[in-house]
Amino acid sequence: MTRKAPLSLGFSPCPNDTFIFCRLVKQLREEHPPLFHTPFLEDVETLNQWAFTKKLQVTKLSFHAAAHLLDSYCILSAGSALGRGCGPLLVSREGGSLADLENGSVAIPGTYTTAALLFKMFLPDYTDVVEMRFEQIMGAVADGAVAGGVIIHESRFTYHTLGLICLQDLGQWWEDRFDLPIPLGCIAIRRDLGADLIGEVNERIRNSLIWARNNPQGCRDYIKRHAQETDDAVIESHIGLYVNDFSLDLGEEGRAAVETFIRLGQQRGALPQWGGELFCAGAGGQ
Repeated sequence: MTRKAPLSLGFSPCPNDTFIFCRLVKQLREEHPPLFHTPFLEDVETLNQWAFTKKLQVTKLSFHAAAHLLDSYCILSAGSALGRGCGPLLVSREGGSLADLENGSVAIPGTYTTAALLFKMFLPDYTDVVEMRFEQIMGAVADGAVAGGVIIHESRFTYHTLGLICLQDLGQWWEDRFDLPIPLGCIAIRRDLGADLIGEVNERIRNSLIWARNNPQGCRDYIKRHAQETDDAVIESHIGLYVNDFSLDLGEEGRAAVETFIRLGQQRGALPQWGGELFCAGAGGQ
């Protein structure tokens, strides 16, 4: 499909996404016409839900959600969040244990988040879950509204300040079992845009990230404007953990991790079967 109008774009306000996209967003003011409309910055579960209605042409998605939408979207090679030591954490109040979860609910950051599917893989028989926006989960656990919570993003660096403990690092559980990085989130694009335009979008995202890596201070104000946690050390830790070489290009190991994650979800009955390509042709996917 030939581009006739700017594309719709959405990503999260978390530092890893704003770091990746900051240069691209700044360039839009210089383009006539721009490649994208002014982007939507929304919680990842909001973006997940929007994708079921095909609201956006290019969007950040949890890999869990992307696996439900492969008939409409493919996964770009650039912009993903994968890695080791960066998975969601299952937390509770001080003195809590996995056994205590049987006496209460566990908060998850949305039905279609990767965190929710990882929790289901880890405790397949546990069903008493309640959805919350990710930034509300730690407070709910600390207040006793839920017995535990699956936390993501910046919460990984701050949960201890509320007196919470980690019952299980779900990413570490995944790594120990499969010896692969944990696939958390990706940038997905509508398949009907065509290989040429998909390739252009992938390259623009990749170049934006390369620029940010070479000019980190150039993104600082944009990142802090949208971050939940504005402490510089937390932001730097967040970016350092979730933005890596897999974000530039999934590569063979990254694609293997995504394929394994989706296959296991399908085996558990949590994901639909899909016989086509996961990754975008024209964007390093074949």
